[in-house]
Amino acid sequence: MSPALDERQRIRAAMDRILSGRPEHSNGALTIVALAVEAGVPRNALTQRHTDLKNEFYEKVRARGATPDSEQRLRKQVRQLKELRAADAEEIAKLKADVEALVGALHQTTVENGRLRHQLADRASVVRALPAQAPFRQ
Repeated sequence: MSPALDERQRIRAAMDRILSGRPEHSNGALTIVALAVEAGVPRNALTQRHTDLKNEFYEKVRARGATPDSEQRLRKQVRQLKELRAADAEEIAKLKADVEALVGALHQTTVENGRLRHQLADRASVVRALPAQAPFRQ
């Protein structure tokens, strides 16, 4: 499918409409997708054939002091991911501390168990009968 002859002109006109806040065919977002819809061209026309117009659009958006919607979304996502990473790092540190405490407790009980086994082995194996107790009555 070959591009239409007036594709570049339609993209420029769409760019002007979006940047002036008068979109006719799109939601007016400062994105390549909205620009493509506004111009009536496929998105890949901007991402593959007319990359210069795509770059020009983003330059004009930045020159106005605005940040493209896609960049705002990505920045928000990066911020959220950094927060999640920090929370994960904190949880990992706590889990490592718990593991160290559990390993210490396991070592202590293993040593104590060995000591008790040794004490039992050293004793003479004498079985003693306990005195019988009367049954409990209320």
